Amino acid sequence: MRATDLPMIIQGGMGAAISDWRLARAVAACGQLGVVSGTGIDTILIRRLQDGDPDGAMRRAIAHFPVPGVAERVLETYFRPEGRAPGDPYALLPMYNLKVSKERQQVAMLAAFVEVWLAKEGHDRPIGMNLLTKIQLPNLALLYGALLAGVDVIIMGAGIPREIPAALDALAANQPARLTAEIEGDDGAPTVYITFEPAEHWPGEPPALRRPLFLPIVASVTLATMFARKIAGVDGLVIEGPTAGGHNAPPRGELQLNERGEPIYGPRDLVEPTKIAALGLPFWLAGGTASPEGLAAARAAGAMGIQVGTLFAFCTDSGLADPLRRSVLEAAARDAVDVFTDPRASPTGYPFKVVRWDNDPTQGVPRQRICDLGYLRTMYRTPKGTIGYRCASEPVATFVKKGGDLAETEGRRCLCNALMANIGVGQARADIGAEPPLLTSGDDLVRLRTIFDLTQGYSAADVIAYLLGERPAMLSFPAAQPAEPVTAPTTGPHRR
Repeated sequence: MRATDLPMIIQGGMGAAISDWRLARAVAACGQLGVVSGTGIDTILIRRLQDGDPDGAMRRAIAHFPVPGVAERVLETYFRPEGRAPGDPYALLPMYNLKVSKERQQVAMLAAFVEVWLAKEGHDRPIGMNLLTKIQLPNLALLYGALLAGVDVIIMGAGIPREIPAALDALAANQPARLTAEIEGDDGAPTVYITFEPAEHWPGEPPALRRPLFLPIVASVTLATMFARKIAGVDGLVIEGPTAGGHNAPPRGELQLNERGEPIYGPRDLVEPTKIAALGLPFWLAGGTASPEGLAAARAAGAMGIQVGTLFAFCTDSGLADPLRRSVLEAAARDAVDVFTDPRASPTGYPFKVVRWDNDPTQGVPRQRICDLGYLRTMYRTPKGTIGYRCASEPVATFVKKGGDLAETEGRRCLCNALMANIGVGQARADIGAEPPLLTSGDDLVRLRTIFDLTQGYSAADVIAYLLGERPAMLSFPAAQPAEPVTAPTTGPHRR
């Protein structure tokens, strides 16, 4: 398959698990590119298992994981047939480090495999996976797990994924892969690599794998040119504007804020599509293009089509928890929602779009400073020469003790835990109860009421019908198969 064979509409990869396997499969059923998010998917898998996997989907996919022994071990450790008792906290995975056990890698591999396998179940349409470049440590294991499930496209932004094409080449050939570790305070020190060795996970010959297409997400002509001209193995580009949801690229030049306290984007932050078209790679436009007119304009400018996130994020097929979806859509129907580009919320340092609405159930709920999932931690070189890990959202005293700048902690929130709460698997806290969610969205949220009847809700098929200006014929996918679970023991270290 070539990038030019991909559909006009790419469903954005929104984490954590807003773009879950159900949404990706629903989009594929309409003939467009469904994309699952890989952000935090290993934690999400084990929390779904601890909640009892009521529809059997996780176990059905786990039963097909080809690496011997992994399915049984993970089910023994994390599966609770009756689910958790109210108020019971979820068991946690060990946080990912440079030196991580084979077993910890295998949980990441399994989680990516499960999400892609379920999205592809019963049809032959392409499915993609989106990963964040910023979350370096688990990405190689996640990529390999996705390849084991036959993923067709890898899409990556939130950083510059210049080493991913070579890593995909290596993983598809079952060869060792590596990424350069980004370590603060390591100027002039020998390069440190994040490594993954496929052969370590197989008792015999690994299976033959197919290398997926690779589409980096970029926000400037300069980066697009680098990927097109200097990096082999790039199959196409997603060009993202500043109105897209989640993390945004910072404005070019010195940061200036508007009267609301949001970063100001100017002409330098807008990408001219004709300059991208001149590079010769297929490309899709994202951010502010989610309309029939936007799709037509993108194609007229030489793009293959558009990537759309926000419209899918609030549809009934997405992974967003239903109470949150209903609350936001009810407010949106009254024109009582706002999207605020917060320059401080994310510990990554990237601007992060936050949804604000009048009936937000988390208003006044305290947010605990904590770092117990660790996906957005930064590696740094300690005075002793070792490598440490810190996050600007962890307790202030802890961050400063690790050499972090006190100013970096101002306004930071734990996105890892908040995003888990968005999909209904937030941690139970002894002091505040359930972890409060923190919704993100693109600017298109404020115009949803002009497109759909928000009192009734709308589906992924409705989104695609709107974008295409017509109701497309649905492809016929077989219904999901009954569970074929791996038999889990009745006892285990985390079993009640």
